[in-house]
Amino acid sequence: MGLPSRISGLLPALLSSLAAVTVALLAGAMVIVFTGDDPVEAYRALFSGAFGGRRPIAETLVAATPLICGGLAFAVAAKAGMFNIGIEGQLLVAGLASGLVGAYAWNLPASIYLPLGVLSAMAAGGIWGAIPGVLKARFGSHEVITTIMLNYLAERLINYVISTEERFPVDPRSQSTQPVDPEARLPNLLDGTRLHWGFVLALVAAVVLWYVLFRTTLGYRVRAVGLSRGAAAYAGIPWGRTIVLAMVASGVLAGLAGAGQTLGLQGRHINLSAGYGFTAIAVGLVGRNHPVGVVGAGILFGAITSGATRMQNTAGTSKEIVQVLQGLVILSVAAFAAAGHFRLGQRLSARFGGGSAGRASGNDRSSGVGMGPEIEPQPGPPVL
Repeated sequence: MGLPSRISGLLPALLSSLAAVTVALLAGAMVIVFTGDDPVEAYRALFSGAFGGRRPIAETLVAATPLICGGLAFAVAAKAGMFNIGIEGQLLVAGLASGLVGAYAWNLPASIYLPLGVLSAMAAGGIWGAIPGVLKARFGSHEVITTIMLNYLAERLINYVISTEERFPVDPRSQSTQPVDPEARLPNLLDGTRLHWGFVLALVAAVVLWYVLFRTTLGYRVRAVGLSRGAAAYAGIPWGRTIVLAMVASGVLAGLAGAGQTLGLQGRHINLSAGYGFTAIAVGLVGRNHPVGVVGAGILFGAITSGATRMQNTAGTSKEIVQVLQGLVILSVAAFAAAGHFRLGQRLSARFGGGSAGRASGNDRSSGVGMGPEIEPQPGPPVL
């Protein structure tokens, strides 16, 4: 497929997402009116706080950076048919790993120290993501349950490490690791702002993930397993190994988000859950689990988050409206997607004689030959 064909194929999804966001903003305006505030003034302040200058734009991209990485983490797992709710735990464990590595005074040059800190975060996130993948592949454990449990386990592990000052470079009083060595810090992109190179890494990760998913055999296997594990197993694709690799990749991307927060924004790992991993699930859903869509959704959510303070200070609108807007965006995108699937089902039914007209004219003869609905076979636990 050429570039024009790919663009035309993405255009309906893009227009649907834009329409969904527009509907969500209109619904949010109604909520603002119900609270007694002016929606025009509120949205003007929100836009100004997100894009009204060099510093607001930088803050929007800062807020979007972990959401993009986390949204990519959710997307790659979703492409394999996995619902990864453990992004928050993977992000936190990765942030702790990079904070510990960066806090040790090893007197290494930045060319070694910085990649070591980033790679340690990605490795920690990948290991934390591999656990539910292996449990799913070997024992059929549901990933939603195991990833939720691992979130709590990650919090308990971090609490233990942060409180063990005699073994690790941590500061229990501030509930954080010691400050990261300057040679291990991600440098700033713009002077006078908090925008760091983690945003560039997030964009690079999106490009790499797009290439892997849509231009490699591994990506084809991941998408095939996500569409139908039975068909993938019939075609000889090792679905167990594939979902483990997808969960490892998901953890690695979540780890990249943790590295950006620790080595770029905060300069240490702070034992405080900001909820980026949970918001990233919404980013992945709004972005339709496509790397390009995830980048756009991450910037959208980052803009809503960074503009909330200006909206409250200037228009007097409560910052809680931001959470309402995020929820409305998610519901609106889901509603548009459901409507699209319904219309597609109607077209397919009409084309292949699934409707009442087809049965009346004799086009549908499945009942006469004993052709019931196809039930996908469930393969047993494969050997990894």
